[in-house]
Amino acid sequence: MSDVTITVRGENEARIAPERATIHITVRAEGPERSAVVDRAMRLAEPVRTSITERQDAGTVFEWNSKRLSVRAERPWNSDGKQLAPVYRASIELSATFVEASELSIWVSEISAWDGVEVGWVNWHLTPQTRADTEREVASSAVEVAVQRAQAYAAALGLGTVTPLEIADTGLISHDAAPAPQMMRARGFAFAAADTAPAMEYEPEDIVVSATVEARFTAH
Repeated sequence: MSDVTITVRGENEARIAPERATIHITVRAEGPERSAVVDRAMRLAEPVRTSITERQDAGTVFEWNSKRLSVRAERPWNSDGKQLAPVYRASIELSATFVEASELSIWVSEISAWDGVEVGWVNWHLTPQTRADTEREVASSAVEVAVQRAQAYAAALGLGTVTPLEIADTGLISHDAAPAPQMMRARGFAFAAADTAPAMEYEPEDIVVSATVEARFTAH
């Protein structure tokens, strides 16, 4: 039998418990006078900042940031169709990355009752090093799956050796004639990660890191 070209796909995934959680907080104030609203927003935000920096000093918060004060004015309408005096609304957005879900839950329970504080969503994620290591391992396993499939197809055809010709992200492999063995090339791997759990969920599901590759072999 002459050489046969075999094109396969390899997939793999890993599930890992989140290592960090970034929560988003908004402090709001409103009223008829702009300066008073701004002052109130700043006063309401100060204890939130203090509580975050205390936890950063204690090691339970990895990093945090606070955006600049935002102020806008609206002129509402009453039921008679008359436009009323302006209402000023000020807001300050903050975010903090916690290293433990339990500490996050304790902190949210504390600040959620504070005046003007609005608790937003939580992003669950891995450390950069863990993500890089996991992506590398998952990619390697995906390639191994592709090789095993190609070898299984070759064996079913009564052929022995398979030689790699091309490997690529899903959808990027060429659809023309297979290149010669010396033209083998490699591209980056397609990764997908479910990094975000539903808002306010403090017992998150595992983060899924996956890789899918397409590979072309010649069997002879």
